[in-house]
Formats: sequence, C-alpha cells, structure tokens
Amino acid sequence: MQQSPLRVVVLISGNGSNLQALIDRQDQADCAYEIVKVISNKAEAYGLERAKQRQIKTDIVPHQNFQNREDFERALIHSIDQAQPGLVVLAGFMRILTPVFTQHYLGHMLNIHPSLLPKYPGLNTHQRALEAGDKEHGLSIHFVTDELDGGPVVLQARTEIETHDSVESLKSKIHQLEHQAYPLVVNLFAQGKLGYQNHQAWWSGEALSTPLQMEAL
Repeated sequence: MQQSPLRVVVLISGNGSNLQALIDRQDQADCAYEIVKVISNKAEAYGLERAKQRQIKTDIVPHQNFQNREDFERALIHSIDQAQPGLVVLAGFMRILTPVFTQHYLGHMLNIHPSLLPKYPGLNTHQRALEAGDKEHGLSIHFVTDELDGGPVVLQARTEIETHDSVESLKSKIHQLEHQAYPLVVNLFAQGKLGYQNHQAWWSGEALSTPLQMEAL
C-alpha cells in the first residue's frame, strides 16, 4: 500500500524562489511530500502567487497587525496547525522566532541559511565571507531550535569563491545550490531517512557527527 505524502507547510516573506524549487520537485515520481499550505507575513510576497498557480492553499498572517511577537506567533501556529503538517519549512521567512514557536515544531521544522554554519549566522553572509577572504562559501540546512541559525545542521553545499566574485555573483551561486539542496533534504525527511533526536540530526538511524555534503549524495 502506497504511503501518503508527508504534509508540508512553507513559510515565506518574499519572492519564494526556494518555494518554487520545492513545488517543482513535487512533479517527480519519487517525491514523498506535498505542500499543503504556504503562509506569508507579507501580503505582497510573490511566493503567494507561486502557490496559487499550483492551487496550493495560502494564508497571510501580517506581523504588524499584532501587539507583540507572542500574539503573532500564536496566530501563525493556529494557521499552520490547521493544515496538520508533518514538517514546517522556512523558505526566506524573515522573522526571528521565539522558543514558544520553535519548541512547538522541534524536530519538524527546517531552515536554510546562506553560509557554512557555524560561520556567519545572521545577515549579510556573502559580504562577510568575501571580507574574510574565504576560499569557499555555501549553504546549510538545519533543524530549527531556540538558537538563531544554531540548530543541528543536516546538509551543506559548497562553492568556491573566485577572485572576481562579488556579493551579487556569490548570492546567485548560492541560490542555485539552494534550489537543488532544499527539495533534496525535504524529500529525504519525508522518506524517513532524516530525523531529529536528542538535540541531534539523524541520518539512516544514526546521529550525524558532521553534516551531509550535497556533492556526496
């Protein structure tokens, strides 16, 4: 008997190019997940249009409509839980989340970050890599915990920094990698190959001592 696809909710704030990559992955026969809802904190986010084009349910929970972060997150949790997801995916969702939210979805929420964590948590990662004279840059996909960009890293993908690279060229390289890496990881989670246990990422039944490398998969 074929297993039902894992129900996924995606949170966005903007263009939604990673969302589009996740949507496109659903067209492949071995896709083990289904995006059942896309939620944005910004009504003008183009990612909402991407979802509507594929008849995916959308919702807008504008953070500025709430007196404080806790009220906003309560409304967000309500919208997410209505869809009964097995996984929440942050895809350019530009809000810092409180422990109340992160604990609610612990082990069932992923984020993608444009650096080789633990290097460069936070913003302006491409600029910081260039200023440091790094030879390589990349992305990390991690489980979300209370610590900003600090949860267990599942997978990393790398690219060389060349002498002519700028912030924009590096950003473009990382975006291309993101569009391959995020659907891959979400599908591996949906297939039951990836998980979270005892504050660690697990792969095929064993705790990951170092992140998976996309080139090796």
